[in-house]
Amino acid sequence: MTVWTREALYARADAYLDALVAKDPSRLAFAPDAIFTENNVQLKVGDGVWNTISARRANYDLKCADVSTGQVSWFGVIEEYGHPAIMGMRMACSGDAITEVETIICREMEFGPFPSIEGYTAPRALMLADVPEGERSSREEMIAIANGYFETLELNDGTLHADFTDDCDRIENGLQTTNTHIEGYPIAAMGTADQFRLGQYIYDDRLRDRRYPLVDEEKGIVCAAGFIDHAGKVMDVTWTDGSKHKSIFHFPHSFVLLELFKIVGGKIAGVEAVFVTVPYNMVSPWLGAQPYVIDG
Repeated sequence: MTVWTREALYARADAYLDALVAKDPSRLAFAPDAIFTENNVQLKVGDGVWNTISARRANYDLKCADVSTGQVSWFGVIEEYGHPAIMGMRMACSGDAITEVETIICREMEFGPFPSIEGYTAPRALMLADVPEGERSSREEMIAIANGYFETLELNDGTLHADFTDDCDRIENGLQTTNTHIEGYPIAAMGTADQFRLGQYIYDDRLRDRRYPLVDEEKGIVCAAGFIDHAGKVMDVTWTDGSKHKSIFHFPHSFVLLELFKIVGGKIAGVEAVFVTVPYNMVSPWLGAQPYVIDG
């Protein structure tokens, strides 16, 4: 049984990213039954972004490691023929071989303000820092807290199912959406907890197929995955303050996501997500995925 270290897993992530930029998967050792997905579609290793990547930007390098399961995640910026995109990746290893690679890539084609590359220049110090031992939570507690965030988000009625620090900020596809100013989106001036208390996400119909594959206890980070479904059937919504609003979603679709939750002292202190739009109710290949055999 391999005893993993953070340094070894970070090195595995860097080796994968270097091979990706070189468009050469033969540099890496993949298990014969390795599973690779891009934006919730299972592909053969060497397909998808392996064909189009032209660079990896060095300035944004956010890694987390789960030494108990041999998993590592990376959030950063890649380029495809010079066009920047934000990528979230989770990779699992067994011995010398890579067994799983899950990627979400938010490209300029995504609707709304996403991705926001200009402000995505370096990871927050909060996300890189170790959590003091006295403020760490157990693996089970961290997963429960991350799930509480998803519980709060699903059919948001103003009830909080997780605790947040007062300065907890959320970054979505490179865009900070809390405690900031966004033209035409005044709620961005509020903190994460206050946005939830207002019930502004009431148009989220379901947060399904939740997974918590990577837990970095030293950094206090859970890397979670799942889907947010928007049925689009309700346009007129009422927030908990009684104000009336229109839903921003007018057609059925889902978001597939990789999301990082920073947990300090039992509270969520930071959130960072990479997500893209996929067909409504799309099924996850990670639930019963069948491995492709790697070509020799």
